[in-house]
Amino acid sequence: MKTFVSVLHVIFSLLVIASIFMQPSKVYGLSTTISGGAETFFGKNKSRTMEAKLQRLTVISMVLFVITSMVLVYLSNH
Repeated sequence: MKTFVSVLHVIFSLLVIASIFMQPSKVYGLSTTISGGAETFFGKNKSRTMEAKLQRLTVISMVLFVITSMVLVYLSNH
């Protein structure tokens, strides 16, 4: 059981790293702010973009990483 959870833990950690590296940079500069950067922020399709999907993947994989961490601690103490 501990080996299986350890393998899942490594998979989730690699998934967190990959999803963070695939996300675009948040530094846009002054020209984007002036030329309508707020328009894309309040757009209707914000939740359908690749950026939103990567963000959701990062959150889900991070939650699973924390859960497997707690399970590994529990298994190592019992």
